[in-house]
Amino acid sequence: LTLTTPIPSKEAKARGVKTGMRLNDAILLCPELVPLETNPARYRDYHIRIIQVLKKYSQDIVPKSIDEAIVNLEKYKLLHPDPVKVANQIKRDIYSEVGDWLSCSIGIAPNAFLAKLGSNLGKKTTDGLFVITPQNIDEVLKPLSLRALPGIGSNMTTRLERAGIKDPLAMRYAGPDALKRIFKSVEGIYWHYRLNFIETDISSNKYRGMQAMRQLSAENRSKPEFVEQTLRTLCLTLERRMTKHEYYCKSMGFSLHYTDDSRWDDGLTLTTPIQDGVAILNIIRKRMNDFEQATGSSPLLNNRVSAIRIAVTNFVDNGDRMYSLFEDIDQQEIARKTLYSIKERFGNNKLVRAAELTNGQVLKDVIGFGSVKDLTELDYIS
Repeated sequence: LTLTTPIPSKEAKARGVKTGMRLNDAILLCPELVPLETNPARYRDYHIRIIQVLKKYSQDIVPKSIDEAIVNLEKYKLLHPDPVKVANQIKRDIYSEVGDWLSCSIGIAPNAFLAKLGSNLGKKTTDGLFVITPQNIDEVLKPLSLRALPGIGSNMTTRLERAGIKDPLAMRYAGPDALKRIFKSVEGIYWHYRLNFIETDISSNKYRGMQAMRQLSAENRSKPEFVEQTLRTLCLTLERRMTKHEYYCKSMGFSLHYTDDSRWDDGLTLTTPIQDGVAILNIIRKRMNDFEQATGSSPLLNNRVSAIRIAVTNFVDNGDRMYSLFEDIDQQEIARKTLYSIKERFGNNKLVRAAELTNGQVLKDVIGFGSVKDLTELDYIS
């Protein structure tokens, strides 16, 4: 059985191992578990291969994450009148063209949200396929819990139940105004739309924020240089993403998670938007140092750190940023763009900056499973 942190295999899931579970807890449930280090380049490669398969049937593809995409067949009804037939052919194509060890579940529905729900339900069927239609939706929703709806968490479940909505079927018939009052925002109306076949989720929106996170094994957290290397890697990962999208952040947050379930959080708003990963790293180091000196605490980066998370938000694009009298920001931006364009064309390790080196070794790449916005249209061209 294998677990590529934080995603467990199907065999591991059957033993109770869940996504994001700590490795130590996972091994307690499944002692024969084999941890595998993440391989971002391979994940991106296979993501692109799968998207190329999907584009054989529709050019209207919206990748939602590294392992999920929407295939919109609305404009292809004459070419593909039977979506079930298309779904089964996609499964066969992935098997033959991407990998015979790779399986997928597919949901078919009038909108993207219900298709996502169908995909989740399809994981429990023998053929990995589930169809939701206006004719069967009530039957599908009735036995489900509110938590079975993608995007409904424990807090919202409690709020809905207090309002008398106990299951997704009741939620579907609650009406838009009632849901708006419960959600205390226009999001309630969107939920009414989702459960009544109106499309709200098919567009690919711009970033509101970016984050990079890495969990540390017991072995790695015992090495001070590895903990520091991980922090540096996350900062440079965010730099690469912001450079690609020409964003500068005005706010950032940082958190350290420890083995005893405690955490240290910090955040700040910047007077001058930044994009440079080394600048982000230096800010975090200074904030940690200031905290340690003010409180007399032991070093925050220590052998109890189980995870590191950095987030940047409040973006401005490169045309709206403030300029400094003492820095040539344009030259820095051109240098970053040139660096990453060379990396994308010739390989991540063909050209490296000094900040990417530690003990003579190039820092390893990281990947966020929740988003593939860092991939451009060029990445999907075969």
